[in-house]
Amino acid sequence: MHRSGLVELEVVMAVIRQGSFRAAAQELGMSATAVSNAIAGLESRLETRLFNRTTRSVALTEAGQRFVDRVGPALQVIQLAADEIHSQPQEPSGTLRLNVPQAAGRLFLDDLIIRFLGRFPQIRLEVASEARMIDIVAEGYDAGIRLAESVPQDMIAVPLTPDIRMRVVATPAWFAGHGVPQTPEELTRHQGICMRMSHGGVYRWEMERHGQQFAITVPARLATTDLFTSISAVKAGLGVGFLPELYIQDLLQTGELVSVLDEWTLPFKGLCLYYPGHRHIPAGLKAFIAFIREDRQQLSGDSRIM
Repeated sequence: MHRSGLVELEVVMAVIRQGSFRAAAQELGMSATAVSNAIAGLESRLETRLFNRTTRSVALTEAGQRFVDRVGPALQVIQLAADEIHSQPQEPSGTLRLNVPQAAGRLFLDDLIIRFLGRFPQIRLEVASEARMIDIVAEGYDAGIRLAESVPQDMIAVPLTPDIRMRVVATPAWFAGHGVPQTPEELTRHQGICMRMSHGGVYRWEMERHGQQFAITVPARLATTDLFTSISAVKAGLGVGFLPELYIQDLLQTGELVSVLDEWTLPFKGLCLYYPGHRHIPAGLKAFIAFIREDRQQLSGDSRIM
Protein backbone atom coordinates (compact mmCIF):
# COMPACT_ATOMS: atom_id res chain seq x y z
CA MET A 1 0.00 0.00 0.00
CA HIS A 2 1.33 3.43 -0.91
CA ARG A 3 1.16 6.39 1.42
CA SER A 4 -1.93 8.51 0.90
CA GLY A 5 -1.56 12.22 0.18
CA LEU A 6 -2.61 15.04 2.45
CA VAL A 7 -5.17 16.26 -0.08
CA GLU A 8 -7.00 12.93 0.05
CA LEU A 9 -7.00 12.98 3.86
CA GLU A 10 -8.35 16.53 3.89
CA VAL A 11 -11.08 15.40 1.50
CA VAL A 12 -12.04 12.56 3.87
CA MET A 13 -12.27 14.95 6.82
CA ALA A 14 -14.32 17.44 4.79
CA VAL A 15 -16.81 14.73 3.78
CA ILE A 16 -17.17 13.79 7.47
CA ARG A 17 -17.74 17.41 8.48
CA GLN A 18 -20.22 18.18 5.70
CA GLY A 19 -21.99 14.83 5.40
CA SER A 20 -21.89 14.71 1.60
CA PHE A 21 -19.44 14.75 -1.29
CA ARG A 22 -21.10 17.79 -2.87
CA ALA A 23 -20.91 19.91 0.32
CA ALA A 24 -17.32 18.81 0.90
CA ALA A 25 -16.47 19.88 -2.64
CA GLN A 26 -17.91 23.34 -1.97
CA GLU A 27 -15.91 23.66 1.24
CA LEU A 28 -12.67 22.67 -0.47
CA GLY A 29 -13.26 24.55 -3.71
CA MET A 30 -13.16 21.32 -5.73
CA SER A 31 -15.58 19.63 -8.06
CA ALA A 32 -17.79 16.83 -6.75
CA THR A 33 -16.11 14.51 -9.25
CA ALA A 34 -12.66 15.39 -7.90
CA VAL A 35 -13.82 14.65 -4.35
CA SER A 36 -15.32 11.32 -5.42
CA ASN A 37 -12.14 10.39 -7.30
CA ALA A 38 -9.95 11.31 -4.30
CA ILE A 39 -12.00 9.07 -2.00
CA ALA A 40 -12.04 6.25 -4.54
CA GLY A 41 -8.29 6.50 -5.07
CA LEU A 42 -7.60 6.39 -1.34
CA GLU A 43 -9.95 3.43 -0.84
CA SER A 44 -8.22 1.63 -3.69
CA ARG A 45 -4.78 2.06 -2.18
CA LEU A 46 -6.00 1.09 1.28
CA GLU A 47 -7.95 -1.81 -0.24
CA THR A 48 -10.76 -0.87 2.15
CA ARG A 49 -14.07 0.93 1.77
CA LEU A 50 -14.10 4.01 3.99
CA PHE A 51 -17.65 5.23 3.30
CA ASN A 52 -21.03 3.63 2.80
CA ARG A 53 -22.79 5.67 0.13
CA THR A 54 -26.47 5.92 -0.71
CA THR A 55 -28.36 8.43 -2.81
CA ARG A 56 -29.28 10.27 0.40
CA SER A 57 -26.36 9.90 2.79
CA VAL A 58 -22.69 9.18 3.27
CA ALA A 59 -21.44 7.47 6.44
CA LEU A 60 -18.15 6.01 7.59
CA THR A 61 -17.76 2.26 7.60
CA GLU A 62 -16.34 0.61 10.70
CA ALA A 63 -12.94 0.44 9.01
CA GLY A 64 -13.31 4.05 7.93
CA GLN A 65 -14.00 5.12 11.52
CA ARG A 66 -10.87 3.32 12.76
CA PHE A 67 -8.83 4.97 10.03
CA VAL A 68 -10.13 8.45 10.84
CA ASP A 69 -9.59 7.95 14.58
CA ARG A 70 -5.91 7.28 13.91
CA VAL A 71 -5.29 9.72 11.07
CA GLY A 72 -7.45 12.66 12.18
CA PRO A 73 -5.28 13.83 15.12
CA ALA A 74 -2.11 13.54 13.02
CA LEU A 75 -3.68 15.58 10.23
CA GLN A 76 -4.67 18.25 12.77
CA VAL A 77 -1.07 18.45 13.99
CA ILE A 78 0.18 18.87 10.41
CA GLN A 79 -2.38 21.61 9.74
CA LEU A 80 -1.46 23.43 12.95
CA ALA A 81 2.22 23.30 11.99
CA ALA A 82 1.40 24.73 8.57
CA ASP A 83 -0.73 27.46 10.11
CA GLU A 84 2.09 28.40 12.46
CA ILE A 85 4.57 28.72 9.62
CA HIS A 86 2.26 31.05 7.71
CA SER A 87 1.16 33.11 10.73
CA GLN A 88 2.92 36.20 11.96
CA PRO A 89 4.90 35.14 15.04
CA GLN A 90 4.48 38.54 16.69
CA GLU A 91 0.70 38.27 16.44
CA PRO A 92 -0.45 34.85 17.71
CA SER A 93 -3.98 33.94 16.73
CA GLY A 94 -6.47 31.11 16.96
CA THR A 95 -8.53 29.56 19.75
CA LEU A 96 -7.00 28.44 23.04
CA ARG A 97 -9.11 25.97 25.10
CA LEU A 98 -8.38 25.57 28.84
CA ASN A 99 -9.84 23.31 31.53
CA VAL A 100 -9.46 24.81 35.01
CA PRO A 101 -10.57 24.26 38.64
CA GLN A 102 -13.82 25.95 39.62
CA ALA A 103 -12.21 28.22 42.23
CA ALA A 104 -9.22 29.37 40.19
CA GLY A 105 -10.92 32.16 38.28
CA ARG A 106 -12.15 34.16 41.25
CA LEU A 107 -8.73 34.18 42.88
CA PHE A 108 -6.28 35.02 40.13
CA LEU A 109 -7.18 33.59 36.73
CA ASP A 110 -9.81 36.16 35.71
CA ASP A 111 -7.31 39.00 35.97
CA LEU A 112 -4.61 36.99 34.20
CA ILE A 113 -6.96 36.14 31.33
CA ILE A 114 -8.15 39.74 30.89
CA ARG A 115 -4.59 41.02 30.67
CA PHE A 116 -3.58 38.20 28.33
CA LEU A 117 -6.44 38.83 25.91
CA GLY A 118 -5.72 42.55 26.06
CA ARG A 119 -2.19 41.92 24.86
CA PHE A 120 -3.13 39.41 22.14
CA PRO A 121 -6.30 40.64 20.38
CA GLN A 122 -6.15 37.89 17.71
CA ILE A 123 -6.48 35.06 20.25
CA ARG A 124 -9.85 33.61 21.28
CA LEU A 125 -10.04 31.87 24.65
CA GLU A 126 -12.45 29.16 25.83
CA VAL A 127 -12.34 28.28 29.54
CA ALA A 128 -14.24 25.38 31.11
CA SER A 129 -14.34 25.30 34.93
CA GLU A 130 -15.02 22.04 36.76
CA ALA A 131 -13.89 20.03 39.76
CA ARG A 132 -13.32 16.64 38.12
CA MET A 133 -10.01 15.55 36.67
CA ILE A 134 -10.22 14.88 32.96
CA ASP A 135 -8.05 13.74 30.07
CA ILE A 136 -7.47 17.12 28.41
CA VAL A 137 -6.25 15.52 25.17
CA ALA A 138 -9.24 13.19 24.82
CA GLU A 139 -11.70 16.01 25.58
CA GLY A 140 -10.15 18.48 23.15
CA TYR A 141 -8.41 20.98 25.45
CA ASP A 142 -5.05 22.56 24.68
CA ALA A 143 -4.07 22.76 28.35
CA GLY A 144 -5.37 22.41 31.89
CA ILE A 145 -4.77 23.93 35.31
CA ARG A 146 -4.49 21.72 38.40
CA LEU A 147 -2.44 21.26 41.56
CA ALA A 148 1.10 20.19 40.72
CA GLU A 149 0.60 16.86 42.53
CA SER A 150 -2.38 16.09 40.27
CA VAL A 151 -0.66 16.76 36.94
CA PRO A 152 -0.15 13.51 34.95
CA GLN A 153 3.49 12.49 34.65
CA ASP A 154 3.46 12.60 30.85
CA MET A 155 2.51 16.29 30.84
CA ILE A 156 4.67 19.41 30.92
CA ALA A 157 3.85 21.66 33.91
CA VAL A 158 4.32 25.43 34.16
CA PRO A 159 3.99 26.82 37.74
CA LEU A 160 1.17 29.35 38.15
CA THR A 161 1.03 30.09 41.88
CA PRO A 162 3.42 29.92 44.83
CA ASP A 163 3.30 26.91 47.13
CA ILE A 164 -0.05 26.40 48.87
CA ARG A 165 -0.56 25.82 52.59
CA MET A 166 -3.76 24.58 54.19
CA ARG A 167 -4.98 26.19 57.42
CA VAL A 168 -7.36 24.92 60.11
CA VAL A 169 -9.55 27.97 60.66
CA ALA A 170 -12.73 29.17 62.33
CA THR A 171 -14.10 32.39 63.77
CA PRO A 172 -12.83 33.58 67.17
CA ALA A 173 -16.36 33.04 68.51
CA TRP A 174 -16.36 29.39 67.38
CA PHE A 175 -13.13 28.57 69.20
CA ALA A 176 -14.29 30.54 72.25
CA GLY A 177 -17.44 28.44 72.42
CA HIS A 178 -16.08 25.04 71.40
CA GLY A 179 -12.48 25.13 72.55
CA VAL A 180 -9.18 25.44 70.68
CA PRO A 181 -7.93 22.04 69.45
CA GLN A 182 -4.42 21.25 70.61
CA THR A 183 -3.95 18.12 68.48
CA PRO A 184 -5.39 16.95 65.15
CA GLU A 185 -7.43 14.25 66.97
CA GLU A 186 -9.33 16.94 68.87
CA LEU A 187 -10.78 18.22 65.60
CA THR A 188 -13.19 15.28 65.65
CA ARG A 189 -15.01 17.03 68.52
CA HIS A 190 -15.81 19.97 66.25
CA GLN A 191 -18.21 20.41 63.34
CA GLY A 192 -16.46 20.66 60.00
CA ILE A 193 -17.07 22.65 56.86
CA CYS A 194 -15.78 20.03 54.46
CA MET A 195 -15.03 19.72 50.75
CA ARG A 196 -16.78 17.02 48.77
CA MET A 197 -14.48 15.57 46.12
CA SER A 198 -15.38 14.97 42.49
CA HIS A 199 -15.51 11.20 43.14
CA GLY A 200 -18.22 11.78 45.77
CA GLY A 201 -16.28 11.27 48.97
CA VAL A 202 -15.55 13.92 51.61
CA TYR A 203 -11.97 15.14 51.78
CA ARG A 204 -10.07 13.95 54.87
CA TRP A 205 -7.88 16.65 56.38
CA GLU A 206 -4.26 15.63 55.82
CA MET A 207 -1.83 16.89 58.45
CA GLU A 208 1.79 16.14 59.32
CA ARG A 209 4.47 17.07 61.86
CA HIS A 210 7.92 15.52 62.43
CA GLY A 211 7.00 12.61 60.19
CA GLN A 212 3.77 11.89 62.06
CA GLN A 213 0.83 11.96 59.64
CA PHE A 214 -2.91 12.20 60.14
CA ALA A 215 -5.90 12.01 57.79
CA ILE A 216 -8.69 13.39 59.95
CA THR A 217 -12.39 12.80 59.31
CA VAL A 218 -14.12 15.80 60.86
CA PRO A 219 -17.92 15.46 61.33
CA ALA A 220 -19.34 17.49 58.45
CA ARG A 221 -21.86 20.19 59.26
CA LEU A 222 -21.63 21.13 55.60
CA ALA A 223 -20.03 19.28 52.68
CA THR A 224 -19.74 21.14 49.39
CA THR A 225 -17.77 21.05 46.15
CA ASP A 226 -17.51 24.84 46.08
CA LEU A 227 -14.53 26.35 47.91
CA PHE A 228 -16.08 29.79 48.25
CA THR A 229 -19.21 28.33 49.83
CA SER A 230 -16.92 26.68 52.40
CA ILE A 231 -15.17 29.97 53.09
CA SER A 232 -18.50 31.75 53.56
CA ALA A 233 -19.77 29.04 55.92
CA VAL A 234 -16.63 29.17 58.09
CA LYS A 235 -16.77 32.97 58.11
CA ALA A 236 -20.43 32.76 59.23
CA GLY A 237 -19.38 30.72 62.27
CA LEU A 238 -20.89 27.39 61.22
CA GLY A 239 -17.83 25.31 61.99
CA VAL A 240 -14.14 24.67 61.42
CA GLY A 241 -12.68 24.64 57.92
CA PHE A 242 -9.50 23.30 56.31
CA LEU A 243 -8.86 25.98 53.72
CA PRO A 244 -6.00 27.08 51.42
CA GLU A 245 -4.16 30.04 52.91
CA LEU A 246 -3.98 31.54 49.42
CA TYR A 247 -7.73 32.15 49.52
CA ILE A 248 -8.16 33.43 53.09
CA GLN A 249 -5.13 35.65 53.75
CA ASP A 250 -7.26 38.79 54.06
CA LEU A 251 -9.60 37.13 56.58
CA LEU A 252 -6.65 35.98 58.68
CA GLN A 253 -5.06 39.42 58.60
CA THR A 254 -8.25 41.15 59.74
CA GLY A 255 -8.86 38.58 62.46
CA GLU A 256 -12.22 37.46 61.06
CA LEU A 257 -10.77 33.95 61.00
CA VAL A 258 -8.25 32.40 63.38
CA SER A 259 -5.79 29.67 62.39
CA VAL A 260 -4.84 26.81 64.73
CA LEU A 261 -2.56 23.77 64.58
CA ASP A 262 -0.27 25.66 62.17
CA GLU A 263 2.67 23.39 63.04
CA TRP A 264 0.70 20.50 61.51
CA THR A 265 0.07 22.10 58.11
CA LEU A 266 2.98 22.04 55.67
CA PRO A 267 3.10 23.83 52.29
CA PHE A 268 2.87 21.90 49.04
CA LYS A 269 3.35 22.87 45.40
CA GLY A 270 0.61 25.09 44.00
CA LEU A 271 -1.34 25.30 40.76
CA CYS A 272 0.27 24.59 37.39
CA LEU A 273 -0.68 25.00 33.77
CA TYR A 274 -0.07 21.66 32.08
CA TYR A 275 -0.11 20.42 28.49
CA PRO A 276 1.04 17.40 26.45
CA GLY A 277 4.68 17.65 25.45
CA HIS A 278 4.48 15.17 22.60
CA ARG A 279 2.08 17.26 20.49
CA HIS A 280 2.53 20.40 18.46
CA ILE A 281 2.02 23.44 20.69
CA PRO A 282 -0.45 25.94 19.15
CA ALA A 283 0.70 29.54 18.86
CA GLY A 284 -1.94 30.70 21.36
CA LEU A 285 -0.71 28.26 24.01
CA LYS A 286 2.90 29.26 23.41
CA ALA A 287 1.92 32.90 23.94
CA PHE A 288 -0.01 32.03 27.12
CA ILE A 289 2.94 30.07 28.56
CA ALA A 290 5.31 32.96 27.85
CA PHE A 291 2.80 35.39 29.39
CA ILE A 292 2.52 33.29 32.56
CA ARG A 293 6.30 33.09 32.97
CA GLU A 294 6.63 36.82 32.46
CA ASP A 295 3.85 37.47 34.97
CA ARG A 296 5.45 35.23 37.60
CA GLN A 297 8.79 36.98 37.17
CA GLN A 298 7.13 40.34 37.76
CA LEU A 299 5.37 39.03 40.87
CA SER A 300 8.22 36.93 42.22
CA GLY A 301 8.57 39.26 45.17
CA ASP A 302 4.87 38.94 46.04
CA SER A 303 3.58 36.08 48.20
CA ARG A 304 0.25 36.03 46.36
CA ILE A 305 -0.59 36.01 42.67
CA MET A 306 -3.53 38.29 42.07
